[in-house]
Amino acid sequence: MDAVDRQLIQALRENGRASYAELGRLVGLSGPSVTDRINRLEQAGVITGYRATVAPAALGLGVTALVGLQLSDAADHEDVAGRLRDLDEIEDCWFIAGDDSYMLKVRVGDVDGLEHTIRRLSGTKGVARTRTTIVLSTKWENRVGALPEEA
Repeated sequence: MDAVDRQLIQALRENGRASYAELGRLVGLSGPSVTDRINRLEQAGVITGYRATVAPAALGLGVTALVGLQLSDAADHEDVAGRLRDLDEIEDCWFIAGDDSYMLKVRVGDVDGLEHTIRRLSGTKGVARTRTTIVLSTKWENRVGALPEEA
């Protein structure tokens, strides 16, 4: 990956709908050259997909919470992860170091929905304890940071 690839990735992170012609103007390449580079980045697994970013509240998901899960000693981590995948309320799931094994970002319509989700999480085989933090406001999300320079 060279500096041009990094510029393309940064531009796509900021605007995933940019045309190849727009991207080409930005990096000084033709549209077909940009297409080739982006195809290579996709095939290499650097670019893993494209998606729309939506306003959760506009979808009726007004409550966001971070839920830490502490697993029982006998829990099978992969089995728990598979069970968590079945809960649509979970937007993100991270396997983490520390007191908790998993950290989840949960989005629900209201506090009753959060209570229901926490009860389901607590009843999940392998989960010993949950710890919930309710998000009061979001200052930023999906922040596009700078890519590291070439080594």
